[in-house]
Amino acid sequence: MSHDRRESGFKRRTRVADARSTLLDAVAPHGRTESVPLIDADGRVVAEPIDAAVPVPSYDRAAMDGYAVRAEDTFGASSRSPAVLRVADGDSESGNYGGDEPGDIGAIAPGEAARVHTGSAVPDGADAVVMIEHVEEIGDEIEAFDAVAAGENVGDAGEDVAAGQRLFEPGHTLRPGDLGLLKSVGIESVTVYERPTIAVIPTGEELVQSDPGPGEVIETNGLTVSRLVDRWGGEARYREVVTDDETALAEAIERDLDADVVVTTGGSSVGERDLLPEVVADIGEVLVHGVALKPGHPVCLGRAGDTPIVSLPGYPVACIVNAAQFLRPVQKRIGGTTAAPFPTRRARLARKVPSEPGTRTFARVSLEETDVIDGGEADADTDDGDLPAAMPTRARGSGILSSVALADGWVVVPESREGIEAGAVVDVQLWEVTP
Repeated sequence: MSHDRRESGFKRRTRVADARSTLLDAVAPHGRTESVPLIDADGRVVAEPIDAAVPVPSYDRAAMDGYAVRAEDTFGASSRSPAVLRVADGDSESGNYGGDEPGDIGAIAPGEAARVHTGSAVPDGADAVVMIEHVEEIGDEIEAFDAVAAGENVGDAGEDVAAGQRLFEPGHTLRPGDLGLLKSVGIESVTVYERPTIAVIPTGEELVQSDPGPGEVIETNGLTVSRLVDRWGGEARYREVVTDDETALAEAIERDLDADVVVTTGGSSVGERDLLPEVVADIGEVLVHGVALKPGHPVCLGRAGDTPIVSLPGYPVACIVNAAQFLRPVQKRIGGTTAAPFPTRRARLARKVPSEPGTRTFARVSLEETDVIDGGEADADTDDGDLPAAMPTRARGSGILSSVALADGWVVVPESREGIEAGAVVDVQLWEVTP
């Protein structure tokens, strides 16, 4: 154990971006793939290029209810002088107009029209559709009161997706709409990367799962982080609490080195019971210890062999902040993709957020839909008067878990600033809604 570290604390804190880059440079995608049916592919990461084997639609289709015609047969048609066309024999429901088999579209001849519905196939020979409201049906004929141009009210074959079109590249995270698109081109299953496995090991001799006695604390960090892992597209191994003992900690980490990432919670700082930095150094190497970030600067990033180890601080808020800043991007990298930026919402800061220059601060805020802040009206001369108020849930205290549960997001104060004044328009990171 290094007593110098305990006595001097953190002499140097690495900038957040540099610490993240160092960790990401130490890992690579695991490369393991599997084939899954479309119904199970939501949120999965594409592992191979996906091309459309067939066009969508595979035929010219009517864009309106009406009659498919040859455009030239309607030239000059008007309300006073309609074009009179014979209705072609055929089944308007099946689209059979003179074909050899039921459902065979067939063709229409000059001077003929065929009843079509939105989305149904346009018969061969037709190149336009007259909308139903511009037609009067008289027996086996129609009067068309509108001249249409070739292609009018007709969707061409392949207008949605062309045959051979590249749909998705490796690394794309599939969404429900993507699955519908894949099904439309006849794809029933996709090759995706396996979900990365993340071992989550809570540590601390004071932690219990329930019924805490004097000096004991209910374990929450491991539960929270393991559920974030699942939400971010991984598979969490939520382990039992490990006490503050070097041998026990080393054995617990080594047991899970077959995982893609090992995450520990607690024991990452510089106190007598903060053993994890030395344990990580003994079984592997420490890449970064101490980051210029609040809350949660004692984070420790390391690796053992090819397995990254992320040691998160024990205070709940600091644990969550660091999980979002370091675990999420490394989990995404190993799983074959990149972490998308957190969505943001513009808001007006209700109270000053203090910060230390040189440190990136994550201030928890709740959003309140109101124009009035501290008794003052929003500026009518700006276009942001209807912005919600960003109300800090707690300026300080990285151990106050309720300040996260009650928050909608974070206001990030960059290293170059010494706080943000009340009334400033800020971007609130809605971190929890991002997969």
